[in-house]
Amino acid sequence: MANSDFEKAEQLFHKGKFPEAKILFENQLKSNPNHTKTLEYLGDIAGKEKNWDEAIVYYKKIKIQYPKNADYHYKFGGAMGMKAKESNKFKALGMIDEIEKSFLTAAKLDEKHIDSRWALVMLYIELPGIVGGSETKAQKYADELMNLSKVDGYLARGFIDEYFKRFTKAEANYMIAHEIGNSKNTFQKLYDLYKNKLKQPQKAEALKNKFEK
Repeated sequence: MANSDFEKAEQLFHKGKFPEAKILFENQLKSNPNHTKTLEYLGDIAGKEKNWDEAIVYYKKIKIQYPKNADYHYKFGGAMGMKAKESNKFKALGMIDEIEKSFLTAAKLDEKHIDSRWALVMLYIELPGIVGGSETKAQKYADELMNLSKVDGYLARGFIDEYFKRFTKAEANYMIAHEIGNSKNTFQKLYDLYKNKLKQPQKAEALKNKFEK
């Protein structure tokens, strides 16, 4: 019975019916409070509902259960990061060390963990230098991404260039990423750059027409 309820909850989750799935997962937790997968799903639902405090509680439990699981450290750091973005600056500053540690741990535990390396690129770029932000550190993880996935590597380099308003370099990196990946994501990055940063609507439109074909 418990198994079938869990499977039903999983199906609801994958269909995007999060409130219904949440009720079933919470019922599961009453009979098995340490069930890792249930805790993870509830953390994921809390994240989708932008309830970061709840997500942090669930992810913290599973990363303590499985300290060598890169995904759990990454998810915990991600929820902490989103909470920090929505907090006042003083509170956010107090969270930075734990966020950074979570992403670094995930990257160290799994040499092929792309998401944690992306998180570190974004963290080091967006943080002020006085609290550990550094283009050099961000570039290190962009280089690691390049070794794991050329698309992600060029997108990360483009992201760094765009942040520092090096728009021509960003264009070159995004163009290569789009040539390799030709995905909705690579298109969107290049399209947004043309339209919003380089102010070249003709290029944006031409790219859109080509991609849609």
